[in-house]
Formats: sequence, C-alpha cells, structure tokens
Amino acid sequence: MNYYKEFYDICKNIGFENSIELFEDPILKALHHGDWNEWDSILSKLPIISASHIDLNKGQIKIGGIQDCNFENRIELEKQLRKLSPWRKGPFNLFGVEIDTEWRSDWKWDRLINKIQPLEGKTVLDIGCGNGYHLWRMYGMDAETVIGIDPYLLYTVQFLAVKNYIGNKPVWNLPITLEQMPKNLHNFDAIFSMGVLYHQKSPIDHLLNIKSMLKPGGELILETLIIDGELGASLMPEDRYAKMRNVWLIPSTSTLELWLKKCGYKNIRLIDITKTTIAEQHSTDWMKYESLHDFLDKDNSNFTIEGYPAPKRAILTALYK
Repeated sequence: MNYYKEFYDICKNIGFENSIELFEDPILKALHHGDWNEWDSILSKLPIISASHIDLNKGQIKIGGIQDCNFENRIELEKQLRKLSPWRKGPFNLFGVEIDTEWRSDWKWDRLINKIQPLEGKTVLDIGCGNGYHLWRMYGMDAETVIGIDPYLLYTVQFLAVKNYIGNKPVWNLPITLEQMPKNLHNFDAIFSMGVLYHQKSPIDHLLNIKSMLKPGGELILETLIIDGELGASLMPEDRYAKMRNVWLIPSTSTLELWLKKCGYKNIRLIDITKTTIAEQHSTDWMKYESLHDFLDKDNSNFTIEGYPAPKRAILTALYK
C-alpha cells in the first residue's frame, strides 16, 4: 500500500513541488527495511472501527471509546498494537486500549505549548518525531499541515496504526532524516527539534539546517539535554551517556544560547528547565526494555550510571529573521 500518495499529492501546496523525487527515493528505501512486510501485515490486520470522537488536546490522545467496538475487535486491536512494541512516546487510548508508553510526552508538551507562537494555520515540521504523538498535538492546536521525520521505521508504523483511526488528516510521519529534507526552501512556520541536538556530531550544522527551512519570522522550538555551567561549558561523554550511544555534546544553557546567536537566530528565549524523573520516563508493559531507572547511579540518582550529571532538559525558542 502506498501510504504516502496523499503526501506527494499535496507537496506543491507546501513548497515541495520540485522536490517530490527527493522524498520518494529515501522513503522507498526505508520501506525495504527487513521487517517492513511483517509490519505492513500488522497494519492490514487492524480491525475496521469508526471512532465516535477524537480528542487530540488532552494528555492522552483518545480515539473513540469502548462503545465503538465489540469485545472481539478490541482484543484484536490490542493484539496487533502490541506487536508494534516498544511504544516510547504517548500516551494513547484507542477504543479503550490504553497504550502506556515509556515517556509521558504530554508533560513536555505542557511545558512549552503556552510559551510558543500559536500554531493555528501554520505549516509545521517535527524533527525526530518518533511515533508522532506530538504531531497529533500540533494538529490539535489547529496547525494546517504537520510533517514529522524520523528514520526509525517502527515509529512510522506506529504512527500509521494511529492514523488509521484518526483518518485522512494533513499529518505525515516520513521515515527520513533531516539531511534528506530539501534545503533552503524556507517553507515552515515552526520547526520542533526535541531530543535530537545531542545526537548530532555537529550541533551547529543541525541548527543551520533548521534555519534554512524556516520562513522569515518562523520559530524554532528546541528541546535538548543541558548541563549546569557557565558560558562555554559543555559535556562530551567519553563513551555513553545514561547508556545512550551517539551522544556527542551536551551544552550549558548559556552555551546553547550562544550557538543559536552565532547561527543567526533572534529573540532567543529559555522557557523551561526540567530534570527528567522516572515518573516521566520509565519501563511499562508496552515498553519492557531498560529505561531511566536503569540509567542512573543506584546510590545517587543525581548522576548517570557512568558518573555524569543526571539528565536535565531545557526548552528554548528562537526566531529566524
């Protein structure tokens, strides 16, 4: 099934009319993933259920209710959704099936939503969108077009499972990287980069790439790990950080603000700093692998298992002018 035909059809409306082929090739390659046929089969087995209501504006994204389907369909729905585990971002409730995800992604959303520019009528990009939880929250705030990118194909499949019941809305999760996006088009009103910057070998290039895609006056919403420290301070882990591979650089907030300034952003605002807790990130029945509890020092939760400061995250906004 061509899950992206509708996206290709509207590319011309969002400034990508000359770049469709740039999307088609990496998406096609992604769909040749070794597990794609199995995941596609799971999507095809999702029971046909119509949602009597959809709520995208509360912590738990809620699609329909128990009254919308019979017991057998609900059991089959949960069976197929569990095959797509681990579920990391959420929470979701589909027809009474509660997906208890690793992250309480709604807590992050609550920290920023009243401190950013309104999303109504805007074209929005979410880099590293995971299974698309925040994409639906953005659409729930009346964004006109919402695009998420994340190269991990399982997250895209989870998104498609949810979208199967929300319907044909202008919200897409593309299994591609930021580097595969067209550059210098300046066609997004808002770009979210949450939990991505510290995985970049060159955080400056990441920030410049984002700027090349923002419209004049467009807003960057940046959420990332930070450390305490003065201007210029940053942490480069020797190996892993909180058992995570591929963590390159964790700056202080003042260092991060300088990076943004050097990249040409204006109106830089620090809107939140929050220490990550095991209440916000934890293992669940839908994500049975290790989580934050396993990443922290057993005797002192102020440090990671490697001895670095425990995860603390900041949210900043900045404008491209």
